[in-house]
Amino acid sequence: MKPISLAAYCLFVLFASPHFTFAQAPVENYPVDSASVVHAGVPKGEILKFTLENSKIFPGQMHEYSVYIPKEYDPAKPACVYINQDGIQANAPVVFDNLIYSKEMPVTIGVFVSPGRIVAADQKNALDRYNRSFEYDGLGDAYARFLLEELLPTVEKQKATDGRAIHLLKTGNDRAIGGQSSGAIAAFTAAWEKPGEFSKVFSGIGTYVGLRGGDRYSSLIRKYETKPIKVFLQDGSSDQNIYAGDWWFANQMMERSLQFAGNPVMHAWGEGGHNGKQSQAVFPAAMRWLWKDYPQPVQVQKTKNPYLNDILIPGEDWELVGQGYGFTEGPSVNAKGEVFFQDIPNSKTYKIGSDGKPEQLHLDSKKAGGTAFGPDGTRYTAATATNQILSYTIDNTMKVIADGIACNDLVVAKNGNIYVTAPDGPEKAGKIYLIRPNGEKLVVDEGLKYPNGIALTPDQTQLYVPASAAHWVWLFQVKADGTLANKQKYDWLYSPDAEDNAWPDGLKCDTAGRVYVATRLGIQVADQAGRVNAIIPVPTGMPSNLCFGGPNFDIIYITSNDKVYRRKLRVRGANAFEAPVKPMKPRL
Repeated sequence: MKPISLAAYCLFVLFASPHFTFAQAPVENYPVDSASVVHAGVPKGEILKFTLENSKIFPGQMHEYSVYIPKEYDPAKPACVYINQDGIQANAPVVFDNLIYSKEMPVTIGVFVSPGRIVAADQKNALDRYNRSFEYDGLGDAYARFLLEELLPTVEKQKATDGRAIHLLKTGNDRAIGGQSSGAIAAFTAAWEKPGEFSKVFSGIGTYVGLRGGDRYSSLIRKYETKPIKVFLQDGSSDQNIYAGDWWFANQMMERSLQFAGNPVMHAWGEGGHNGKQSQAVFPAAMRWLWKDYPQPVQVQKTKNPYLNDILIPGEDWELVGQGYGFTEGPSVNAKGEVFFQDIPNSKTYKIGSDGKPEQLHLDSKKAGGTAFGPDGTRYTAATATNQILSYTIDNTMKVIADGIACNDLVVAKNGNIYVTAPDGPEKAGKIYLIRPNGEKLVVDEGLKYPNGIALTPDQTQLYVPASAAHWVWLFQVKADGTLANKQKYDWLYSPDAEDNAWPDGLKCDTAGRVYVATRLGIQVADQAGRVNAIIPVPTGMPSNLCFGGPNFDIIYITSNDKVYRRKLRVRGANAFEAPVKPMKPRL
């Protein structure tokens, strides 16, 4: 295929200019890329059509899908993958024929899937249930899991008409995903939730507005640790401006947020409305850009978020410390920087010393949740099985400090006061207890919806308590006698789309006054004013608790299901057993 001058011009504009913009006059009259046209001598792939019945992730849903298999595909060499929502769009099979032939994109199998629906038994008198908005506009990982767990494995069970088996590459660097309108945000969400499985996104007239929470992306992108995603955005100035939001400005906000976060992003802006005309016109150029430099992985730049840059060290990532425990909880640190955690189902306690390896302690490990160290080195645990607060001296002598508390987490102040959360079930009013050094036990607050973790501010004058069955962290002032005052819903946390709460659990502060909260989305980091400035995802599942350990207290440890991870940071943890320190004033 000999490229015509127009295609050469489009390539020049795309790679020589920081912004890719088609000529805008007349409106909706876009040049046709040579790759969108059938050319003699170019091998033509085939398109097969199938139906996927009875999804498990979307129960009862039926999905129709088509599979494009390029002529050049060799089953001995697994192929790259492109997934498109709403079926075949933008003349994609012809584009792929041409770009694969000209080696402007790798050999790629296309999967074009329609949104799910539940077919009504009585077609004459009943309406099908249409799942498009639920699947596409909603946030969360359900649709990405449908693609990865149901659709792609089913595609690999099919064969080309000549008998070639279908083998697909599995990593995000080998996959692109795209769509238009709601299909575009579905593509972005799949990459956002699973960047290790989808790293390249084509988004035409994307619906990043308030239908099912898509308007949150423009702020979430800025706060998250940068994900390795490369995005091509297209939209027109005459796109929809309706009850859900303004598509034109929402797409520009997405671009600015991705640039802020350090993601490679390209755009094609025009004057068109909410249709696929410009999207189809730019699709070949978008594919060239998304696959440019393949197989090199997506390279992100440094985020412009100062809070993430204050916290994270370039090149440092999560490291697995140990796994295979029943369920890990309650990490705490002593004055040496040694970290202790609980294997709750097996009633075992482990210590992570200077060698970084977990060592089981041979002591009476009652079934416990939270743990904390006092100023004299005594380790305290919330024994959830017996409703007791226990202490262990340095020589492992155990003592019952308090009875009759449905305890979960605790913190020990420098003055010896112990604060304990007693959740008493997600739907019941929980309590906060104060246990004074003389053994006196007081209820100092009640009514929070499942109070869980607990932490003192670095100056130990205020107390954080998350309400796990909500999306708030409450803040209390600690009075001179240890009781609490000025109770306030203070830190507002992000919740996942598919959940009713953020499930904030354990939390700790650094010496600058930032609070690190273990939530369903990972570690949410808020400033002293109660605003989430940064979100740090964790490798698997959600963290149950965290602490700062190591000799300099600059390594964050998290417990997550049956695993323990750590990561070195730029910050130093604030320890309640140390002398109180005044944190820096927040940027108000």
